[in-house]
Amino acid sequence: MAILDKIFARAAEMNASDIHIVSGEPIVFRLLGRLRKLKIPALTGQQCREMIPELLNPQQKAILEKHLQIDFVYEIEGLGRFRGSAMEHQRGISAVFRLIPPRIPTLEELGMPPTIQRILDEHQGLILVTGPTGHGKSTTLAAMVDYINTNRPHHIITIEDPIEFIHPFKKGVVNQRQLGGNTRSYANALRGALRQDPDVIVIGELRDLETISLAITAAETGHLVICTLATSSAPKTIDRVIDSFPSKEQNQVRTMLSESLKAVVTQRLIPGAGGARMELALEILIGTLAMGNLIRDAKTFQIPSIMQTGKGVGMRLMDDSLMALFMDKRISAAEAAANATKPAKFRTLVEPDGRAPKN
Repeated sequence: MAILDKIFARAAEMNASDIHIVSGEPIVFRLLGRLRKLKIPALTGQQCREMIPELLNPQQKAILEKHLQIDFVYEIEGLGRFRGSAMEHQRGISAVFRLIPPRIPTLEELGMPPTIQRILDEHQGLILVTGPTGHGKSTTLAAMVDYINTNRPHHIITIEDPIEFIHPFKKGVVNQRQLGGNTRSYANALRGALRQDPDVIVIGELRDLETISLAITAAETGHLVICTLATSSAPKTIDRVIDSFPSKEQNQVRTMLSESLKAVVTQRLIPGAGGARMELALEILIGTLAMGNLIRDAKTFQIPSIMQTGKGVGMRLMDDSLMALFMDKRISAAEAAANATKPAKFRTLVEPDGRAPKN
């Protein structure tokens, strides 16, 4: 048993989302979005040097030594999987671990509206799942894959870094490829996927221009492509994708994106008012004809107004989602204001001490 196994078990018991192992500090858990230090002595550099490499195999240790950082997955039978990221820094070695739930949650359990299922029933096009780091994009991606795997006899290829959730064969066939172990790069795996009879291609993260370009091309050529991107809103996601290309190519990319984009789902996890759970706030952009025209004509600044009037087809703005959570007393006005695109309307609801006013 590794030294850290007991810490992982304690983190799972406390429903922590992340574990920080840093020399000079006690072990730190992230609970409901906030870091909390355990009441134990600070770890020494030598302790970290012993505990973290103990979780790595010889190949992973060589990668850490060569590149001074590594992403990996550690599994404890009967407890679950943990996505780790280790790095060298000025005080020695440290690592952060994300807890991966032992079971893939359903879309309903995550709080996704029926609109998401309708989007996933498309047979081709591009779906982007976006949001800040640590706000559940990977879990949403896994739930989307599981929905398709449960309901359609499709061949699904995933490209991940690293593989987090393990998908069993249900109605479909799921082949999962891990960066480093099963393929050299996202782009390399994506080029190969186009020759492997896929119905659905899932890309863990759009990291570079080549991967973005190949994803859009795959969506245009009859595949359903689902990807994640670290952006804070649906309109910014569109701009980010287009701005990734050289200026001389952007008009062509706008046209391709306007025709292939099915949806952008932006999510944030907000600490709940009761202090017991995180609440999901969603912004949903649907690739309607009107939306496609705005993208093609480089009028992305008008996207929020189209989303405001597109509620009938399932669109919603982040601020409207936050307001609904606040009105249901599931989050505080202060948390809503901190996560809003336009926080002014929430700030009027917050008292000087940060509490929402009583009704």
